[in-house]
Amino acid sequence: MKKIIFYIACLLPFTKGVAQETISPAAAQKETIALTNATIHVGNGQVISNGTVVLKDGKITEVSTTASTTGARVINCNGKHIYPGLILASSQLGLVEVNSVRATVDATEIGDMNPSIRSIVAYNTDSKVINTLRTNGILLANIIPSGGIISGSSSVVPLDAWNWEDAAYKTDVAIHFRMPSLLNRTRGARGGGAQPGQQVAADPVKRGLEQIENVKIFFREAKAYLAEPAHEQTNLKFEAVRNLFSKKQKLFIHCNLVKEMLIAVDFVKEFGFDVVLAGAVDSWQIADILKQHNMAVILNQLHSLPTMVDDDIDQPYKTPAILQKAGVLFTFTDDDVNSRYRNLSFNAGTAVAYGLTREEALTAITLNAATILGIADKTGTVETGKDANIIVCEGDIFEMRTNIINHAFIQGRYVDLDNKQKQLAEKYQKKYGIK
Repeated sequence: MKKIIFYIACLLPFTKGVAQETISPAAAQKETIALTNATIHVGNGQVISNGTVVLKDGKITEVSTTASTTGARVINCNGKHIYPGLILASSQLGLVEVNSVRATVDATEIGDMNPSIRSIVAYNTDSKVINTLRTNGILLANIIPSGGIISGSSSVVPLDAWNWEDAAYKTDVAIHFRMPSLLNRTRGARGGGAQPGQQVAADPVKRGLEQIENVKIFFREAKAYLAEPAHEQTNLKFEAVRNLFSKKQKLFIHCNLVKEMLIAVDFVKEFGFDVVLAGAVDSWQIADILKQHNMAVILNQLHSLPTMVDDDIDQPYKTPAILQKAGVLFTFTDDDVNSRYRNLSFNAGTAVAYGLTREEALTAITLNAATILGIADKTGTVETGKDANIIVCEGDIFEMRTNIINHAFIQGRYVDLDNKQKQLAEKYQKKYGIK
């Protein structure tokens, strides 16, 4: 047994050389750090040329062109750009490792109504996907459950933690309602539906409307239950939505069509919920209504086809600029199962090519995302007093060729930007003499 342990110990120092990723969370910040001579993109539209950012005790203590660096460890960022850490407003990071391997999927619970399910307790801080996102500048993510109609609550996590308790940046941010589709796909339409000649068991739109009504009944009963001064028995599902009625928690409604989003407006009118639309492909058609009811939007995937065949082929690319012009609070995410969230900044870059300015696109995936998730008081911009969630990039973060992250800090911790994909690349570059 001692010999076996000895051999394992001898092998450990060489694990990185064979692309076995072993990256530990960073230690708490101990020394003051000054990032100097950089172009600082604050995240609220402001840009500071040749500026300095000072980090101390996990916080940003100074942002200016004349900041003092006395007693600080200086990192010269001449010619580079400083950005707030990017935020994924909606993802299943740490809940799904390999979609096709059931044992690595922990995002779905049995049943239709599961408001008491908490995604945070299933979050896997050892996911191999996490480190690949940090390399692209993503430092925070909202971890959402799936399955059923009411899926449960999501929580915001930093992408550097030992366990789920350590990763609880803000817990139970929102309850997720996955609205049944009200699109009647009868003959093999794109995205699903019956094949030609196949019998359809029931009207899917009618069934969807019935399910939506059941959700309304659930919330009406929950409201009545919560209005009672005392209860003979505790209803965990009703208790789980208590903060929705006080607006301490948001309701994320996952839907895409105009008629589905108008039903979401009804939830605002009847229950007074703080509603965020997730997906919202057709939100550009009712941007004025969304603004009127103060409803925020999370656009899941810009690099996709429009919902309807008669929409402009590039409509998903143009939607962000339309929402921006209407004054709708919105952000992006990247839900492509192949890129696994890492193309967040490139989705935003596509929107820049279709009407957004670069700073508006940056605000969308930093400050706007933080505002939607209720963490804008702590992060989302490079401003004094906020958590030091910062990235240093060689060039434009929206450009694939220049989006090279040199340094990343999560709450002042200097995080390792290595990952398994980098190690594999280095391994085979060495094998074929490329590097």
